[in-house]
Amino acid sequence: METTLYSLDEVSKNDGKGGNRVWIIIKDAVYDVTDFIDEHPGGGDLIQEWAGKDGTKDFDDAGHSGDAKKDLKKYKIGELREEDRKQKQAKAGAKTENPELQNRSFCSVISCGLFG
Repeated sequence: METTLYSLDEVSKNDGKGGNRVWIIIKDAVYDVTDFIDEHPGGGDLIQEWAGKDGTKDFDDAGHSGDAKKDLKKYKIGELREEDRKQKQAKAGAKTENPELQNRSFCSVISCGLFG
């Protein structure tokens, strides 16, 4: 079975607005979670916040159970195109214009008094 590939643009149009479906990206996989919103234990608003976007970080930070991750598989409709994965990674790598600040370790932030 061939995997359907989607662009970031296609995913962004499925933001749940105007009768559109609700798609989210988790670890470069695209999920149609429209039918799951009302069943989500944390409430549909948490999913809606990431409609049409990449929700990987919040999904991981929420500490979803193994069962939740397994259940997510039934909503998978495809994957993000390779070009858009690279584009996403480039944006993530461009967090700051100053590479010295970007590479500063947590320890050096604490030792120079910028923390707390």
